[in-house]
Amino acid sequence: MKRAAAIAAGFLLAACSPTVGLDPAEHASDPICARMLFATPDNIGGFDRSPTTSQATTAWSKAVTMRCGLEPPPPSTDRCISVGEGEDRVDWLNLDADDPRLPSNAQGGEGTWTFLSYGRTPAVEVVISVEAVGDGAVADLLTQFSPALNLVPAERQCVGPTDLAEREALLDDPSGATDSGEDEG
Repeated sequence: MKRAAAIAAGFLLAACSPTVGLDPAEHASDPICARMLFATPDNIGGFDRSPTTSQATTAWSKAVTMRCGLEPPPPSTDRCISVGEGEDRVDWLNLDADDPRLPSNAQGGEGTWTFLSYGRTPAVEVVISVEAVGDGAVADLLTQFSPALNLVPAERQCVGPTDLAEREALLDDPSGATDSGEDEG
C-alpha cells in the first residue's frame, strides 16, 4: 500500500514535468502492463519519471521510455543482450537503426538504443538515450527493468553460438557420450 502511495505521489510530482508523447502499443490494455509499469523505478539514469500521453507507457524525461503491450518478436538473428542470471534473467533484442519496429521517438536513430524484450508476452520496448547512459553501461539501465519484466514468466530465451554448438553436439550424439579418440584395449 505504501508503494502504491509513493508511486501515486511520483506521478503527481511528474505532473510538473513535460509530458512525453508516446504511441500506444497494440496490446496496451493487457492488465499485466499496468503491474509492470508500477514495478519500474521512479528514477532511471538520474532522470525522474515523467507523464506520458498513452496507456501502458512511462518515461523518465525523454531520456528513457518504456511501452508495454507489443507483439512478442519471433525467433530472431537480432543482437540479444541478456541481463541477470537464472530466474532473474531478461533477454532484450537490440534493434538496428533501420529496423521497421522502431518507435517514432527512436527514429532518426542517432543518440538512442532501442530494445525489445524477448521471450515474454506481452513484449516491452525500452528506448534509452546516450544522455541516460552517461559513463555507465546500457545493460546497467536495462537491469533496472528486470523486476517489472519478471512479473511475466519467460517462455523462451536467446541462444548464442556456444548454445548452438552444445545443441549440435547433442544432436550428433544424443547419449551425451563423447569420443575420447583412444582405443580401448
